[in-house]
Amino acid sequence: MDTTGDRQLLAVIGEALEGSARRAGSRLACRRGCTECCIGPFPINVLDARRLREGLKELSRRDADRAARVIERARLNVEAMTPDFPGDAERGLFVADEAAEEAFCARWAAEPCPALDPETGACDLYDWRPLSCRTYGPPVRIGGEDLPPCRLCFVGASAAEVEACRVEIDPGGMEDEILTHMEAEGAPRPQTAVAFALARDWGTPPSEA
Repeated sequence: MDTTGDRQLLAVIGEALEGSARRAGSRLACRRGCTECCIGPFPINVLDARRLREGLKELSRRDADRAARVIERARLNVEAMTPDFPGDAERGLFVADEAAEEAFCARWAAEPCPALDPETGACDLYDWRPLSCRTYGPPVRIGGEDLPPCRLCFVGASAAEVEACRVEIDPGGMEDEILTHMEAEGAPRPQTAVAFALARDWGTPPSEA
């Protein structure tokens, strides 16, 4: 996997979020141990999935036991979720059915992410987390859509204070350019979930597995 484009994307998004965090100050509740956005599955794209798998490989080199625990949690999640997965359960790819996808995520809304360490409340793959995880918390604008902040953030703040901290994520469309390039190289375009990305090799070409 050529990670140059992804590193540039993460740098752009990171800089934007840092600016928002500075403006938000103490109104932003996000910190280690807060797991508000770590519970329940959600769709991720192939770029997120490959980044997670790269992180899992790196974690295996640094701390094999911790990586093994992540893999086991992912395996158990996949085993439980497979019977009613809306799509190709073998590969963990969602079908193009938003209603079915939302129903599936709602059904498993209480299930912790397999990357979450239940003892420390920290993400074992934090440096490689999906964009949804990175952008959850502050008020953001993605693809022209304004999304509200996390319910734990900006408590008591006025609408004007919230808007003053809103940040546009990836205004240049870098992520979509990367995904289009990956699709041209044979990567699947459908989305998956974190557990399936960590328990399956579908997002990694055979030469990189």
